[in-house]
Amino acid sequence: MSVKQLGGKAQRDFPGKVFFIDQGLKQSLVCHFSSDSLYNETSLQVLFIITLFMETVKPLDVASGKGKLRRAFVKVINVKKLTGVVPEGDKAERVKKSQEKVKLDKDLVKNAANLSQSFDKLEEEYEKRLAMEALLAKLFATVSSIKSSYAQLQYAQSPYDPAGIQKSDSLVVSELKTLSELKQSFLKNQFDPNPDRTLVLAEIQELRSLLKTYEIVGKKLECQLKLKDSEMIFLKEKFEESMNQNKLMEKRLNQSGQLCNPLDLNLHLSALNPTHFATYLHHTVKSIRGFVKMMVEQMKFAGWDIDMAADAIQHEVVYYKQEHKCFAFDNFLCKVMFDAFHLPCFSSESSSHKKSRETFFERFTELRSMKAREYIASRPKSRFSRFCRAKYLQLVHPKMEQAFFGHLHLRNQVSAGEFPETSFCTAFLEMAKRVWLLHCLAFSFDPEASIFQVSEGCRFSEVYMKSVAEEAFLSSGKEESSPESEPRVAFTVVPGFRIGKTSIQCEVYLSRSSQRRPI
Repeated sequence: MSVKQLGGKAQRDFPGKVFFIDQGLKQSLVCHFSSDSLYNETSLQVLFIITLFMETVKPLDVASGKGKLRRAFVKVINVKKLTGVVPEGDKAERVKKSQEKVKLDKDLVKNAANLSQSFDKLEEEYEKRLAMEALLAKLFATVSSIKSSYAQLQYAQSPYDPAGIQKSDSLVVSELKTLSELKQSFLKNQFDPNPDRTLVLAEIQELRSLLKTYEIVGKKLECQLKLKDSEMIFLKEKFEESMNQNKLMEKRLNQSGQLCNPLDLNLHLSALNPTHFATYLHHTVKSIRGFVKMMVEQMKFAGWDIDMAADAIQHEVVYYKQEHKCFAFDNFLCKVMFDAFHLPCFSSESSSHKKSRETFFERFTELRSMKAREYIASRPKSRFSRFCRAKYLQLVHPKMEQAFFGHLHLRNQVSAGEFPETSFCTAFLEMAKRVWLLHCLAFSFDPEASIFQVSEGCRFSEVYMKSVAEEAFLSSGKEESSPESEPRVAFTVVPGFRIGKTSIQCEVYLSRSSQRRPI
């Protein structure tokens, strides 16, 4: 396109405007652009249109417009020269970079497509895994429901509940059908479309089943507890009944004098041995402690201070337990009842007239088969009758009897040779009879049995002693072993005996010398 054509185009595109171009400037532009092989016709058109727009004047300002237009072209040309032109090699490099960029864009698009496909695949696997987890959760919830329904079925069987059994059976069948449906869904790959909701519902179902199972187990345990309570009450009643029967039988045997082994009724002097003596000693001590129990109960009923009474018998003794103070009363009774035991007939008056062992064994056999009250009533002046009167008056102090019964009538009757038919006197006579029989049996041996006791403060010896309180050894074992810390004999509870080379241990209460203060 020529310059003239460009001018005409400018007049058409911009009507009402008049463009004036100097002829010299036109020639310069044509020469300049024609000399530059880099600019094509399109470049010339663009540059020329830009130059035309730089100067738009009225027809009256022709002279001034020429100079301004010329200066504008000069500026454009100078700018072109300063910036330079783009070489052919750079153009090729740009084209190459543009092609590489297009290729990179294609790779990115391809990678994006592959990445999208990977994401779709992962999402599909995740949904499949979530659906499988939902199926498993529903499976376990169904199993828990079957378990709870079966537990309810068992609970309804005992005690028998037909309605409960039918209801539980229907629940079990329903849950088994659900289990079968889950199996078919798994085989056909028909998973739940909403696994999240299924997971929550399955967890709720399982928790409800567990709660139901625990409730049933709790009810079952309550039933078992009630059953055990009933058994316990029954056994307590049976135990009390047995104890009452034993007490009644023991009372009858005590009254009849047959508490010992019935085989001993056929005992002969030639077959007498220390075992028989130990057996009768055991029953004698048992009778003594029974009377002590009765006497302590009378003291409590009379308002006596038991602790003060025990301390009056044995001073400044440390007791490991409060109930051990009863051993002080055992000591008191044994001292009184076994006093002069080593003398024939408990008296020094008949010591000059020594009796044979056969005589003492006959006395033993005679009194053993009779009641003490009957024997005293039939022989009021016998040695046994005198023994019972003397021991009662020595054992029961007037103040004690006054406190127990409010009078001294019992003491007066005993002094006159009569024993009233009271429980207190009956228990005393039974105890006295046992001591007298043991004394007769001791003098039936050859040589006769001898009695011994241990002094206070002696060291413990298992050969001759037996402790009535095992706590003494337990407490001493916690401390360092030394002669001062070893338990010592506080007092003898029941005396011991020697029969030939056989020793029957005495019963002692042990205490430590470093703790000689009352509790």
